[in-house]
Amino acid sequence: MPFCALRKPRKCIRYNLDLAARAPQGYACPMTQNTPKNEDSLSGFFYALSAYVLWGFLPLYMKALAHVPPTEVIAHRVLWSLPIAAVVLLAQGRTADLKRALRTPSMLGMAAVAAILISVNWGFYIWAIGAGHALDAALGYYINPLFSILLGAFILKERLSPLQKAAVALAAIAVIVLTIGAGRLPVVALALTFSWGFYAYLKKQLPIGPNQGFTLEVILLTPFALGYVIYVQTTGTSHFLQGTATDTWLLLGCGVITAIPLMLYANGAKLLRLSTIGIMQYIAPTMIFLTAVFIFNEPFGIPRMIAFPMIWAALILYSIAMFRGRARKA
Repeated sequence: MPFCALRKPRKCIRYNLDLAARAPQGYACPMTQNTPKNEDSLSGFFYALSAYVLWGFLPLYMKALAHVPPTEVIAHRVLWSLPIAAVVLLAQGRTADLKRALRTPSMLGMAAVAAILISVNWGFYIWAIGAGHALDAALGYYINPLFSILLGAFILKERLSPLQKAAVALAAIAVIVLTIGAGRLPVVALALTFSWGFYAYLKKQLPIGPNQGFTLEVILLTPFALGYVIYVQTTGTSHFLQGTATDTWLLLGCGVITAIPLMLYANGAKLLRLSTIGIMQYIAPTMIFLTAVFIFNEPFGIPRMIAFPMIWAALILYSIAMFRGRARKA
């Protein structure tokens, strides 16, 4: 029996939203098939750490594809992720849930919306890295857990603690500072936050395991991805096989850099406490931030010097509130 089936509906949704806040770029942890032990394990730690570190290095990979249109990169992420995900499911013997989902219209509908949201998220992320906005990408993923708090308040009518209110307020002020400094909203950061936040929240409602859920998404996206790849191949605008050998290999590798971290995280999340995942989630955006400043040499002006410390302070308050909440439940 799924873990959430043992909980009241409202508590189940609240639990899932809390878990959604801890997931990084490219993954949403669905409801588990069995009740997990609420304790940390060494293998779970290394699974999750490997996933976060791989996501942290992802900007370097995407920068090498900066000259390739984001739509083409997304198409190849989908196409080459499918065989990897399928092999994993077959090896684990977990294809029954996927078959059931494919025959259930309501699940297909939710998965289709989730697939659209993650495609939008990928698109903004890939564009941001290639266009020199990696700092905006880092900002978006730093803000994500705070946005999940707002989802809980507005969708589930949860009451925010004083620390949570302070964290959200600090994040809002940071966005205002960046808006004033740039003369426009930080669209990329907000787009990444909103698309990932709603994607992760929606995926929590799907009663399907993490690997099955990911496979279902790429199955739904594959016809569109394949159609686009065929189109650019026939029009001579493709970078796959028609560009350099490096481009071809990098696009082929999109399947590995997409699927492997997701599956590592899926297994790690089951073997760690939520509070541990909650702290580890900051690894990837921190690595993106350091890469943007010290490798990509993106400008770190006064508005960002003010806004980023405010976001970090907000995340500290968020973490304190999370640990206090856990202590009260213990």
